[in-house]
Amino acid sequence: QVQLVESGGGLVQAGGSTRLSCVVSGRTFSTMAWFRQAPGKEREFVAAIMWAGGTTDYDDSVKGRFTISRDNAKNTMALQMTSLKPEDTAVYYCAAGRASRWYRRRVDDEYDMWGQGTQVTVSA
Repeated sequence: QVQLVESGGGLVQAGGSTRLSCVVSGRTFSTMAWFRQAPGKEREFVAAIMWAGGTTDYDDSVKGRFTISRDNAKNTMALQMTSLKPEDTAVYYCAAGRASRWYRRRVDDEYDMWGQGTQVTVSA
């Protein structure tokens, strides 16, 4: 059974850091990503990583503050979040895609599997 299981997040003060993890079981994927959805807003792209090679991409709003990584041996993807801002408050989802279409990495319907989501709340 293919599953994405997220962990991490919680309540963090502005300027603080936290780390999200996503364990992938059942198969490997070409591209993995993090998306987030704030209350009353649409889900938006945060970061993506190519499983083979480790090429990464970030939305401008998180570039320089967040780092996406993967551990091939553990089949785990992570998102290290630093210098957090209240506007980073959202439910964060990990996503995995089988198709090797890197040019569509920011499009949510490119992804076949989604985690359950984990809340990150940044207090001012």
